[in-house]
Amino acid sequence: MAKKVTLSLIKADVGSVAGHTAPHPRMLSAAKSVVLDSVKKGIIEDFMLARCGDDISILMSHDKGENNEKVHKIAWDAFMAAAEEAKKMHLYGAGQDLLAEAFSGNIRGLGPGAAEMTFEERKSEPVVALLADKTEPSAFNLPLARIFADPFTTTGLVIDKRMHDGFFFEVVDVKEHKKIKISTPEGLYDLLAFIGDITRYAIKRVISKDNSIGIAAVVSTEKLSLIAGKYVGKDDPVALVRTQSGLPAVGEVLQPFGFPALVSGWMRGSHWGPWYPATQDDSNPTFFDGPPRIVALGFHITDGKIQGIEEESRPGEHLPIDYFKDSAWDYVRRQAMEHAIYIRRHGPFMPSILPPEELEYTTLPEIRKKLEKAWEPAD
Repeated sequence: MAKKVTLSLIKADVGSVAGHTAPHPRMLSAAKSVVLDSVKKGIIEDFMLARCGDDISILMSHDKGENNEKVHKIAWDAFMAAAEEAKKMHLYGAGQDLLAEAFSGNIRGLGPGAAEMTFEERKSEPVVALLADKTEPSAFNLPLARIFADPFTTTGLVIDKRMHDGFFFEVVDVKEHKKIKISTPEGLYDLLAFIGDITRYAIKRVISKDNSIGIAAVVSTEKLSLIAGKYVGKDDPVALVRTQSGLPAVGEVLQPFGFPALVSGWMRGSHWGPWYPATQDDSNPTFFDGPPRIVALGFHITDGKIQGIEEESRPGEHLPIDYFKDSAWDYVRRQAMEHAIYIRRHGPFMPSILPPEELEYTTLPEIRKKLEKAWEPAD
């Protein structure tokens, strides 16, 4: 019988060295120590620690299902430990994504983002983790639509009989806390009518119509500003995508990022900027706090454990494939920087900045109030 496994990918920004750049190694070490202890205690099966920019991501494999209190507590404790290290060093934004003083049974609503999926492990189970920095959950709308609904991206939709019937997309309205399931390809235009509005709608899950496969992709769609009631940081979403054998190939998952599409959330959470595919080591956003970074990490799930590549310098530790390390992505990175420099030349003018209702940092209401009596009837 196939082994049932849950993957929990949970992320948070709990501090960074010199602005919104990168967590200190002591922070990563503190988080790792907490999660490693949970493996020794048998709470989870395995884990992998990763980062994109100043965000720490914790991937855990286990058999306890989604929204499990014990599993979420591990992530919370790990982030708290990292935040404590950040506070000791007086780092920037120490603990900023932790919106509560104490854990209350579930990480959701407390600040960190979570992407979780449960499935029966196939004979071979390759998975891609996508980590983003300086953007919001709906940034994944375009790539996921191309991966799972565009035959010009994913040839498997045409030639793989297990994919030919299409997929179900679960879309959430982040403002009204509602969700809808849309079937593709027949509902493709309905899907696009929603997900093209990235200010409100975000793809949460993609599900195979082949019942033997089930969940195909999941995104963390928590909105920090809606949880906190004010701007505390960008959402910086993460996603998990299962690949191959009735699902898009790894190359089909990565291809959409060959187009440095504009996403919202750059600098102060208030600008448009292009996706910049990066390795973990090169994910530090240094050009106008950007451009928005995307990291893609590949690994296998083998009997419930996370299987990567073991390096001689780090015996016993399996590291993921860091896909954007390939020099083939240099051309895309150059394009992204051309787009970034072009749009930055607009300064505080649209389309560089977001519409007023989407600005995360803004003094516009105060300016309007201050100058309210200075307005006169127009001729």
